[in-house]
Amino acid sequence: MGSQGLVKPYSPALNLVMRLVDAGLIAATHFLAIFIHHETWRDMHTTATVLAVVIMHLVAQWLGLYSAWRGRAITPETARVFLAWMITWAVLLMLAFVSKVSENYSRAISLTWFGGAAVAISIWRACLRLALRELRRRGRNTRSVAIAGLTELAERVGRTVHEEPELGMRIVGFYDDRIPQRCHPIPEDLGPYKGKLDKLVERARNGEVDIIYIALPLRAEPRINQLVRKLADTTASVYMAADFDAFDLLHARWGSLGDVPVVSIHETPFYGVDGWLKRAEDIVVGTLIMMLISIPMLFIAIGVKLSSKGPVFFRQRRYGLNGEVIHVLKFRSMKVMEDGAEVKQATKNDSRITPFGAFIRRTSLDELPQFIHVITGHMSIVGPRPHAVAHNEAYRKRIQGYMLRHKVKPGITGWAQVNGWRGETDTLEKMEKRIEHDLEYIRNWGLLWDIKIIFLTVFGSKVRKNAY
Repeated sequence: MGSQGLVKPYSPALNLVMRLVDAGLIAATHFLAIFIHHETWRDMHTTATVLAVVIMHLVAQWLGLYSAWRGRAITPETARVFLAWMITWAVLLMLAFVSKVSENYSRAISLTWFGGAAVAISIWRACLRLALRELRRRGRNTRSVAIAGLTELAERVGRTVHEEPELGMRIVGFYDDRIPQRCHPIPEDLGPYKGKLDKLVERARNGEVDIIYIALPLRAEPRINQLVRKLADTTASVYMAADFDAFDLLHARWGSLGDVPVVSIHETPFYGVDGWLKRAEDIVVGTLIMMLISIPMLFIAIGVKLSSKGPVFFRQRRYGLNGEVIHVLKFRSMKVMEDGAEVKQATKNDSRITPFGAFIRRTSLDELPQFIHVITGHMSIVGPRPHAVAHNEAYRKRIQGYMLRHKVKPGITGWAQVNGWRGETDTLEKMEKRIEHDLEYIRNWGLLWDIKIIFLTVFGSKVRKNAY
């Protein structure tokens, strides 16, 4: 039983088509930009196009845009397309500046080309993915899958394959050597039990299985080693489905220590490309916001100074990335400036809050100076809100996983805040819900999710809940 369909997930033909279409769209959008602005195509435009194609090709290869993506989400790839094109554009600008030819290129044409190419490449790749997914839903371009092990993990693997036909996989059977009494029952709708592991090896040798997922318990290392050695005599793709959920994973990823493979249990999502994307978001969006709020900040500073005695700003020690202490800046909204071993949270109708302070706290305007920390790199626009050091020390002992929120930079706004979990935490449950939302954000971070949180911060109704 071979795989059906016109295109394999690692097909060299598909890979070549993707590269050629990307290059064609870069050239076409450049030509279109010149045509829209009533210019004439010249040799310098040809040079810029060729350079853009070559640089984009190299950067996209480096970012994994031409690797197999069966089963991966569209959104991360779109973000990488924009990042690859931004890097390409930055290199082009640098080359134009160094060669002293930048004044020869129209800014209007260049900006139109920049936006058009990124959008065009993203749309075409999304359409290709959707077309292939539809083919797979209809039973084309599929790969046969066998699962080694009758375990709860095997059921989860099988259910994922069964419920997501766009992955282009079909289960041909489950295999296990153990007696039925020791096996986890697998629902019949996920696939049949086909026999012992030797039967699986035989089918793989006959080319009847494309992908094998080993879902045996981690304690069954001798059986796993034996099975892997036998499967080395086949052409099947073999994957180890390890059940690490018991460890409460935070962005697990495989790596190596020398020649020893390791898997991270608790790690930040912002390594490599994702880290650059996050920092680019903070710099670009943070700079734009700082330009918009500079004058309002001046008036708020005057309001703070005129409404009560004391300094305009309040600095408080809080935990930042990796638990390092940072001094967070805010407009002063209280008559006191607590930053000791005990810090009392603000409560409703708190007598310590000044009249003007109540207004800026309710509207979150007191947080605006923290955009300075965003630009300098100590905070992000979106992330877990930093707590006073005294509160960290109190809650880290009471809430499991509390300190994991410090695997990323603290944010001015966050997933917990836009869901209403801000303000006073007079019960442990409230803080637990806040931490739950913070960790959910870290586990599932995406650029579009950041944009959604920023939108909800400005226009959402829950964000002003408990703001006092």
